Amino acid sequence: MLIDLRTGTDLVTDVTRDVLDFCRGRGDGLCQLFVPHATAGLALIETGSGTEPDLADAVDRLLPRQDVYRHRHGSLGHGRDHVLPAFIAPSLTLPVLGGSPALGTWQSVVVVDSNVDNRDRKLRLSFLAG
Repeated sequence: MLIDLRTGTDLVTDVTRDVLDFCRGRGDGLCQLFVPHATAGLALIETGSGTEPDLADAVDRLLPRQDVYRHRHGSLGHGRDHVLPAFIAPSLTLPVLGGSPALGTWQSVVVVDSNVDNRDRKLRLSFLAG
């Protein structure tokens, strides 16, 4: 399944509901998520508690938006967008039990993308029955 997303306004886009809907009724197995983009990653974080701005601050400290990158097309610091997936991987695998992802109490599935030059994204979901 392929889901269209709009990212770039905020660093974090919550896709937990999409993952829950995709897994519903599928039984036990593995849900594989992949964002086929050179500037995006996937993560499990607690949302709505201040984690999103904390993550944004950490990314800014680790990968500043200044013009310090060799990759220099696009907006200021766009090279940082292309380094991000080395730290926040573009794929994620979740165990699924009884048609529900086995997420922890506070875990949400999010796409992390700082690229403001291209906001149209895809999330690919696949399921391997177990």
